[in-house]
Amino acid sequence: MTQTPGTRSWWGWGMQEEALDARETEALVRRIARLLPDADPTPHLAPTLTADDLPAIRVEPPASLSALCSTDTVDRAAHTHGKAFRDVVRNLRGDLAHAPDLVVRPHTERDVVDVLDWASSANVAVIPYGGGTSVVGGVEPRLDGDYAGAVSLDVTAMDQVLEVDRTSRAARIQAGVLGPHLEDQLRPYGLTLRHFPQSFAFSTLGGWLATRAGGHFATLATHIDDLTESMRVVSPYGVGESRRLPGSGAGPSPDRMFLGSEGTLGVITEAWMRLQDRPRWRAGASVHFTDWDGAVDATRAVAQSGLHPANCRLLDAGEAFLNAGAAVGGGVLVLGFESADHPVDAALARAVELCLDHGGTLPEDADRGADTARDAAASTWRSSFLRMPYQRDALAQRSVIAETFETATTWDRFPALHAAITAAATEAIREVCGIGVVTCRFTHVYPDGPAPYYGVYAPGRWASIVEQWDAIKTAVSEAILDNGGTITHHHAVGRDHRPYAAQQRPAPFAAALTAAKDTLDPAGILNPGVLL
Repeated sequence: MTQTPGTRSWWGWGMQEEALDARETEALVRRIARLLPDADPTPHLAPTLTADDLPAIRVEPPASLSALCSTDTVDRAAHTHGKAFRDVVRNLRGDLAHAPDLVVRPHTERDVVDVLDWASSANVAVIPYGGGTSVVGGVEPRLDGDYAGAVSLDVTAMDQVLEVDRTSRAARIQAGVLGPHLEDQLRPYGLTLRHFPQSFAFSTLGGWLATRAGGHFATLATHIDDLTESMRVVSPYGVGESRRLPGSGAGPSPDRMFLGSEGTLGVITEAWMRLQDRPRWRAGASVHFTDWDGAVDATRAVAQSGLHPANCRLLDAGEAFLNAGAAVGGGVLVLGFESADHPVDAALARAVELCLDHGGTLPEDADRGADTARDAAASTWRSSFLRMPYQRDALAQRSVIAETFETATTWDRFPALHAAITAAATEAIREVCGIGVVTCRFTHVYPDGPAPYYGVYAPGRWASIVEQWDAIKTAVSEAILDNGGTITHHHAVGRDHRPYAAQQRPAPFAAALTAAKDTLDPAGILNPGVLL
């Protein structure tokens, strides 16, 4: 899990050295040409930046903070946007109008306090920044209000596991640690946080906490909330730390107030996190279906069985073909079990039995048993899953809309929600792009409902591709809310989802959240425009 050394891309995903090579790019362009014959394969390369490409710097930090601050052109550009499709396109166009004036890297909690004190007195907006992988405008200094300037508060220098409680299986961890470095520090203890979002290599613990991130595992502890024992947060009001407890009924949870607050109420500096022993036993298989409804019913049966698979990812026919290389009529359900305590073959066998009861079949290349985590389709899916963001960048460079959105709903509402989303996306694509493809997969499943995750692939026009995507996103967002879904299951609210989250949350809760913001951040400097 150690992160590959190299140079982080300022305009796109991940490391420059890990971007698609010529062979991968050629194969991707061929596939897209078959899928979307109207797509324009002309590549648009990232610009070579100069200081003149960014807005002039408006603020100067006090001498006591100057050593923490960077005005480097590429550094500022890299902290201008997150990593959504529209962010990548804007970077490729050189649209960096909202670049932060400074990138500030605190090394200690005291540094964070000092930055917030200065910013509050100087009317400077502070955008907390971890790995910068937001796909909802959560780290973009696109501000509501009149500010003297904006700084990106990059906490990645605070990246240590400070203390390990092996008895309770917990650790005190600084918020700026990236996923691979966190796991490297826990490995000598035989422990793992077991939280692996797709952004794992390039996102931080603080970012996971601030956005209520979902991990790779499909059941039980799906969100970072479930793994949080206590948190320490710095706000302009002061420093607060919740008590380490396995559970408490002492009123509303202090941690729940800051989980998902997206840097608007305070800066998370460290947390005690619940850990697990590293798994020793694994088993997995994928089950094919000729009928989508049967695949959904089988997935629900597994989710409600109490078997708690680590992976229970349903791919529809389009998703299975594009990203798992499987040609099926209904879909593929990828199952995986793991344990640090006992073999899991029996649990896998029962899950497969449930799937067969709902019309599923095992492919001929299936290889199930101890220490087997995947067959051919599952292996292809995993490789594709890790490469998807790099493929997205290559497609964006070639004017192909390749973006995702996700939601969650109850099982009884899913058929109507799925139909409405698919219809809205298809119609919007037809109106703004002519043709396109919509795919669906379940990323997480619960006894009471799934979290469907949709992909959109359509030919765009370079001059208006952001507007084309925005039109599609608006249509599907309205369909989600109109049919009982959530605007986001694990991508957070940011600036992009704010209008829809406002419709989803109850009015008394919105009033309470506003009051909390006014108390903890009276100058309104913390990530203005996010959530509220």
